[in-house]
Amino acid sequence: MKTKFAIGCLVQWYECDIIEEYVESLADAVSAYDGEVIVTFTVNVNQTLEKCISKERLEKCHEKIYNMTSKLIGTTHLSKELLTVSDYRREFNSNYCTQADVLIWGESDAILPKQMFTVLDSLHQQVKDSDPKYLGFFGGCKMWDDTWKQLEHPDFTDKPFIEGDDKNWWSLRYTMSKDEMNVINDKTDELDVRIASPHKFNGCGLVISSEVIKAGVNIPKSVFFVHEDSAFMHMTNKVLGNIPQYVIKNILLVHNRKHPNKRKYIKGEEGPDGGRRSHDWYMKANRMCEQNYINLFNPNYKSYTWEDVWK
Repeated sequence: MKTKFAIGCLVQWYECDIIEEYVESLADAVSAYDGEVIVTFTVNVNQTLEKCISKERLEKCHEKIYNMTSKLIGTTHLSKELLTVSDYRREFNSNYCTQADVLIWGESDAILPKQMFTVLDSLHQQVKDSDPKYLGFFGGCKMWDDTWKQLEHPDFTDKPFIEGDDKNWWSLRYTMSKDEMNVINDKTDELDVRIASPHKFNGCGLVISSEVIKAGVNIPKSVFFVHEDSAFMHMTNKVLGNIPQYVIKNILLVHNRKHPNKRKYIKGEEGPDGGRRSHDWYMKANRMCEQNYINLFNPNYKSYTWEDVWK
C-alpha cells in the first residue's frame, strides 16, 4: 500500500508575492506521485504583528494567495486570529497524524523537488516496520556554518560562504528558481541517503513519521512564535531519544530564506531583512521563545508569553 502523506503550509498575508513557486512545485510533486497526498493551506490575514499599508492591499494579498492555493486539490483555510508558524505546525501535527502516515512541514519560501513523494514513499516502505518513528530531510542550500554541512546538497557543501553574496547560485542569499532546482535534481540517478546524528534540521520541509506525533512529541505551547523547529527537536530527543533522521542528501529542496519579496506591503518596513528586526516586539518575542525552548525541562522556569512581549 502506498504511503499517505499530509503537507501543510501557513501563508502570512505579506507572503503573497512568493507563494506561487511553492504551489507550482507542490503541484509537480503531487502529479508525479500515484499515492494519496493531503494538501492543506492556512492563509493568515491577522494584523496584530504586521500592519498592511492599506485595507485594499490586504484584500488583494488574500485574494492572490487564495487563487494560487486553490489550484491544488486540497483545503485552504482563512485565519483572522493571531496565528504563528509555531501555532500552525503544532495544530497541523495534531490534526493530521491520525490521517496520514507521514507529515511534511511546508513553507512559503520553499521550492519542493518533484521527486519528493516518490522518494519518501520508497523510504517509508523500507523503514516503517523496523523504524516506524523517524524524521527526514532533503539536501539543502548553503548554510551559515559547518554544523549544517551534513544537510547541504553535495553541489553546495564545498562552495565558499561569502557574506552578503546574492549573485552566485550556491550562496545563502541567492534566490533560486524551480527550473534551476530541477536541473540539479535531474542529475541524480542513485539516491544518497544518510543518517544525521545527532539530529539537525530546520522547519522548511521537515519530514515526520506520524508515529512520532502519536507518541506524544509536538511543539510545546510555550514556544509561541519562532524556534518551533528547535523546540520540536528537543522534544523528540526527550521523548524518543535519537531516533533515525534520514537525509536524502542529493535531492535538493530549495529554501529561499532571503527572497527579496518575502515581506511585502508591510507598513514601516523595507526589504526582507530590514523590517522585522527593527521591531521591538520581534526581538523580544524571538528572545523569549528561545529562552522558553532552552528551559523546556527546567522545573523552576516560568515560560514567557505574548503578554510579556507587550509589557
